[in-house]
Amino acid sequence: MTSTLQPASTNEAVTKRPGRWLALSVLVLAVLLVAVDATVLGLATPYISEDLKPSGTQLLWIGDVYSFVIAGLLVSMGSLGDRIGRKKILLVGATAFGAISVLNAYATTPEMMIFARALLGVAGATLMPATLALIRNLFHDPRERSLAVGIWGATASAGTAIGPIAGGFLLEHFWWGSVFLINLPVMAVLVVVGIKLLPESKNPNPGPWDMLSVALSLVGMIALVYAVKEAATHGFSGEVAAVALLGAGALIWFVRRQLTLPTPLLDMRLFRNRGFSAAVLADLLTILGLSGLVFFLSQYLQLVQGRRPLEAGLAELPAAIGAVAAGLLAGRAARRFSVRSVVAGGLAAVGLALASLTVIDQSTGYPLLGAALLVVGIGAGFSFTVTADVILSSVPKEQAGSASAVSETAYELGAALGIAVLGSIVTGVYRDFTGPAGTPDGAHESLGGAVEAAAGMPAQQSAALLDSARQAFVDGLSLAAGLGAAVLLATAVAAWFMLRDQRLENEV
Repeated sequence: MTSTLQPASTNEAVTKRPGRWLALSVLVLAVLLVAVDATVLGLATPYISEDLKPSGTQLLWIGDVYSFVIAGLLVSMGSLGDRIGRKKILLVGATAFGAISVLNAYATTPEMMIFARALLGVAGATLMPATLALIRNLFHDPRERSLAVGIWGATASAGTAIGPIAGGFLLEHFWWGSVFLINLPVMAVLVVVGIKLLPESKNPNPGPWDMLSVALSLVGMIALVYAVKEAATHGFSGEVAAVALLGAGALIWFVRRQLTLPTPLLDMRLFRNRGFSAAVLADLLTILGLSGLVFFLSQYLQLVQGRRPLEAGLAELPAAIGAVAAGLLAGRAARRFSVRSVVAGGLAAVGLALASLTVIDQSTGYPLLGAALLVVGIGAGFSFTVTADVILSSVPKEQAGSASAVSETAYELGAALGIAVLGSIVTGVYRDFTGPAGTPDGAHESLGGAVEAAAGMPAQQSAALLDSARQAFVDGLSLAAGLGAAVLLATAVAAWFMLRDQRLENEV
């Protein structure tokens, strides 16, 4: 049977809200806020490592605790937005995001930084589901909605370009905390303009907000991701098994409860739609395959190849350029060819680009890196834009917040798992390098630690330490790229079959 994504109703489809494009300009500011924050962390990581001196495990926590928390809260916050109003939760969340960014900027210990990133996850969980849900309610015409989703995705990609460039400039002229303060002007404009331009929307008959479901989803997601991270980092143990069982039990209880509640936090019937389920799964696995590599790429460009922060940010620009261009063309391409061709083709391109990075070494030239990043951006831009359109179009507008939250949960869960699993592989390979006599233990914790240790050693020992440490880091990065490529290529095959006959609605 052909699965056609139909509008919820004829009246919904023909109604065009005045000022919807101006309202979209406010929504993309929220996307920009999150994208910039995610990218500047990667650039600032070597400086945070040097200043706060986190262990290798703490450094991974700094990188992924935001994703852990946001993955646990997205469904709850998406549902809350459906109930109290998506505009309201977006503006409150944006204000909190800006304020907590200040705490990130002035963290003085690894523990404080981890705590600040966790709080930022709470605020971040309110933003992305609200933006997509508001797009679903603002744009009823399928073609307009596809373009709006493309602009939404292109802005996220543009943020990944702006973040490294702005962050690189700030890191060269100020202290590392300054990169988190660039959130403040974006937040201020979003809140002031959003109050006037954004229309309020919510589910007219939402039912009560079930706090037990909120607790179960939070405990289940965090426990399960934590167990995966610990198993990847330190190996499987009784403690890991206990935490994994706790997470699995909480999530099973959550699902069973949603099936019995008259007004569930998350309508599990959404997953009966094959297109919806396939799009969510594709997003999760794509980010899993990409995120671990992206997290360590800035360190490779700076600490291995010796690029300055601004230069490293500019080096990553092709990925953003490709994603912006592909995002704006994705809806048209999916209608001309097919949903599965665009999604599977995009994922396969990303997989092949990652496979090309398995041959990198310390002196790999930029043409290979730049070309691979461009292909990654194009492939991901096509895939993510079309899957977001599929997800939004699969549900009535009253459930847009919950559906968007599921999509974003897949994204954040994939990011957390990718950093935990692929990042742990990089760290594990790196720790096994053999340094010269007198190498301190801290040099084996992170590449930043090795650079710091080398600065206080005699020239010959310093050169030997840096060469061994950098080669070990590159070996780990190459292995992570290969595993990421395998995940992406397998996901492309799965998407080809799961999205068969899926198509976007052409017109009202």
